[in-house]
Amino acid sequence: MTQSTDEITRRTLAYYDSNARQFFAGTIDHDVRQNIDALLGAIECAGPHTILDLGCGPGRDLKSFSALGHRAIGVEGSGKFCDMARDYSGCEVWQQDFVHLDLPAGLFDGVFANAVLFHVPSAALPKVLADLFAALKPGGVLFSSNPRGHNEEGWNGERYGSYYDLATWRQFTTAAGFIAVDHYYRPPGLPREQQPWLASVWRRPLG
Repeated sequence: MTQSTDEITRRTLAYYDSNARQFFAGTIDHDVRQNIDALLGAIECAGPHTILDLGCGPGRDLKSFSALGHRAIGVEGSGKFCDMARDYSGCEVWQQDFVHLDLPAGLFDGVFANAVLFHVPSAALPKVLADLFAALKPGGVLFSSNPRGHNEEGWNGERYGSYYDLATWRQFTTAAGFIAVDHYYRPPGLPREQQPWLASVWRRPLG
């Protein structure tokens, strides 16, 4: 029997709830300044900005955005991550399942989706991207970074993942109304076969 998106999400979130402390310890020192700079550099209005950190986890990047003087708000499905993120970053964090987002319209200058949207099943991705589009101000920017692949999806242990190439990811984002700004592969400075992450920047048009 095919699993529903709700069942997939619950199982993936249960993994993060069960491994929250280990995940925090294993990711707190990851250097994602290139990704933060890519988002902030693409926002054309004057700061400070209002940034949504989608899938904020235990709050590492929320703290970085806040330290730079921006208003950073986290959205996270894991209850344990929400508590950790509030404690660690001091920022506002909303507990929401990504396939049932309830975001204020036109509030955000930028959405930072670092290593998170690949957990959304492909069948649910158009609505999630539409929700993010609506939450951005006109001219606002979406940053995403996902492990790349050949458009396969399924379970990797207790976590669900969808692994797109650039062409397919572009189809999803442009269908949601975004226009392309930039893309690159990570980690920087390595041969392409050693760059498993596809980072991309997208804009909500002004019109």
